[in-house]
Amino acid sequence: MKQLVFSIAILISAHQVLAHHSNAMFEEVETVELAGKVVEFQFTNPHSWIQINVPVEGGELVEWSIEWGSPNNLGRQGIRPSTFPPGAEVVIRTRPMKDGSPGGLFVGARFPDGNIIGRW
Repeated sequence: MKQLVFSIAILISAHQVLAHHSNAMFEEVETVELAGKVVEFQFTNPHSWIQINVPVEGGELVEWSIEWGSPNNLGRQGIRPSTFPPGAEVVIRTRPMKDGSPGGLFVGARFPDGNIIGRW
């Protein structure tokens, strides 16, 4: 009986975790490339974020927030807090927000030295 209760508890909690991860706010097909400088790499749970300043017409900078995976998952891929140092130039591919706000879901990144992270 204890095993049955334990199994049910695991199934219920797994369902709740999967329900949390929705990408409904991001474009499903469209990908944009953003060229800018890293402001901050927030290597935090439950999701990591890359903040980059992207220049637009008139010389103004727009800060984009790019959502990525958990530090645990990224760490297994060799990603570290130092991977995106502040001030680094980078081109990021992202699935933009459907509402047009300056944010998106990480797809890939390319640094000036040719180093590529993610899908390019």
